[in-house]
Amino acid sequence: MQPAALPFHPSPKAPEIRLPAGACDAHCHVFGPSARFPFAPQRTYTPVDAPKETLFALHAKLGIDRCVLVQASCHGTDNAAMLDMIAASEGRCRGVAMVTADVSDAELQSLHDGGVRGVRFNFVTHLGEDADLDAVRAITARIAPLGWHAVVHFDADRLETLAPVLKSLPLTMVIDHMGRVDASLGVDQPAFRMLLDLMADERFWVKVCGSERISRAGPPFHDAVPFARSLVERFPERVLWGTDWPHPNIRKNMPDDGALVDLLALIAPDEAHLHRLLVDNPTRLYWSETTG
Repeated sequence: MQPAALPFHPSPKAPEIRLPAGACDAHCHVFGPSARFPFAPQRTYTPVDAPKETLFALHAKLGIDRCVLVQASCHGTDNAAMLDMIAASEGRCRGVAMVTADVSDAELQSLHDGGVRGVRFNFVTHLGEDADLDAVRAITARIAPLGWHAVVHFDADRLETLAPVLKSLPLTMVIDHMGRVDASLGVDQPAFRMLLDLMADERFWVKVCGSERISRAGPPFHDAVPFARSLVERFPERVLWGTDWPHPNIRKNMPDDGALVDLLALIAPDEAHLHRLLVDNPTRLYWSETTG
């Protein structure tokens, strides 16, 4: 029996900080509604419906102008719900899909035309079996000519094994949720040092989101800030940020997305860093064809 998913925050606060024009939530999800977009039979969890209308309204409240939708395992390789929101966004959304190794060239082109700019691979225990490494190599070879990147989601203890594989892939890679390190172990822990080592390779980017996932102190998740701020300051041109709405698989301390936005005042207090994080970097990675 799957545990019941927690509902997302019913009434997030208006942020106390004002985000720059063009701000992008570079990691969020749209789920269902399941009556129209069924969840995958092989899923390891069933989220609450989190439709595009709710996400559009949330972004309007938070002061977010654009977003990147990341396909989650509960929808498997059926990217229809994500593509539906991108189509309704008037160019303000992009997507990261999940595909199988036998995906056709025509399907890849259709995804590209629909706003997809990357593919995600999971190496997280609670999401089921790890992505097959041979499939990862095959898929990345197929998507590289499209100018896409790979998004890699892993448990912190997998990085030592994964790092050589990731370094061998010939394309840009984006690491989810600060590598899911344990904030209670401090910035000198081996997992975070390995992440910093990986980031020394300029093909790697990292998302400084998931504060609620790496925190062990709970709200307002300030124990996650030193990790995020270190990444922003060391790699200002290769960091992204997102809400992770509607926060799948969070089992307690469901975050208020307005409070997560306010954490940016601590994560990127420098105005230039904040602008790169929220505007310049996602534009370069996801909207490069619209900027000349």
